[in-house]
Amino acid sequence: MDDIQNVEATHAPVPKTSVRDDVKDRYSAGAQAVEAALCCPIDYDPQYLKIIPQDVLDRDYGCGDPSRYVRPGDTVLDLGSGGGKICFIASQIVGAAGRVIGVDMTDDMLALAKDNAPLIADRVGYANVEFRRGHIEDLKLDLDQLNLWLADNPVTDANGVAAMDAEIGRLKTELPMIPDNSVDVIVSNCVLNLVSDSKKKQLFAEMFRVLKVGGRIAVSDIVSDEDSPDAMKNDARLWSGCISGALREDHFGEALEEAGFHGVTLDKWDAEPWQIVEGIEFRSATYLAYKGKQGECLEKNQAVIYKGPWRHVQDDDGHVFRRGERSAVCAKTFALMQREPYADQFYCLEPSVPVVDRIAWPTDDCGVRRRDPQETKQGAPKRTTDPSQGASCC
Repeated sequence: MDDIQNVEATHAPVPKTSVRDDVKDRYSAGAQAVEAALCCPIDYDPQYLKIIPQDVLDRDYGCGDPSRYVRPGDTVLDLGSGGGKICFIASQIVGAAGRVIGVDMTDDMLALAKDNAPLIADRVGYANVEFRRGHIEDLKLDLDQLNLWLADNPVTDANGVAAMDAEIGRLKTELPMIPDNSVDVIVSNCVLNLVSDSKKKQLFAEMFRVLKVGGRIAVSDIVSDEDSPDAMKNDARLWSGCISGALREDHFGEALEEAGFHGVTLDKWDAEPWQIVEGIEFRSATYLAYKGKQGECLEKNQAVIYKGPWRHVQDDDGHVFRRGERSAVCAKTFALMQREPYADQFYCLEPSVPVVDRIAWPTDDCGVRRRDPQETKQGAPKRTTDPSQGASCC
């Protein structure tokens, strides 16, 4: 921490290059020689580390373990995959039926990952990992494809620039690096903070685009407890060191929600800061979020009952669920409450007689109200049970 405090005290100005160039240079150096300042201490499941070469393990610059949210058979996208450690762990978890894609922009890191991929495939008995060159805030553009085109079409004048722009548009449309709705889970380990503030909104939108409906993200990143001042944001070493580009801890969840995700959960939050700069605390946190709340609202006479322990809770769409009360919800919300991360928080009641007609929800805001039991029983004959018949509950 002393080294960082010395850096922030002098506030070395950002050179006349982009944030992306600063980050690329720092991580290129980090691929050549281990730089301890770029990572936090992390405990990974040792069973997955045995087959990973030491040069990959030594050049892992992360702050969490998002691989523990990966499941067998998943298609996994690792944003800022670096030397490939998380990808190689995920490869073992998803198995031969799964698939792992790592995206990174740094030549040296990609070389390290690609050189070791065949070795990992040989050790696990299948090849399910691939690495692609690209920027994580623009997952449509495959930079390797663009470089192949540029080799045959060098840009030397304005006409060349126009031709390159047209080719970029074609590649994004016809050969997107990561297609829409193609990924089960997105993971990332201490990388999103490296994206410039002006492109973070685009980054979250791209994550939402490529995720399948019903998919999820598990992102470990550095967050701050206060906003970083401009002097710190303009410090190249603090930015490339995963510090001054960090989102504030509450803004991170808000950014995910604004991109369209639901069920945003702060699943890990380190009590002890990783670094403290000018009194601002920077720590590791892991956020989970899900895609799939979009869609039309239909009335099916369904209800959910919130279990507690809170008196009431409010979801991302403004629905308020009161403990123990039958809440009338549309069919879309009814299905949503039976999936993670909500499934263990609600009892879900189907109507006695299924509603087969397409009945639009009565309000534009898809609001929640109390569901009268008579609505749930609508169409079913009234009956009275005979306690002398059948099993007793006492």
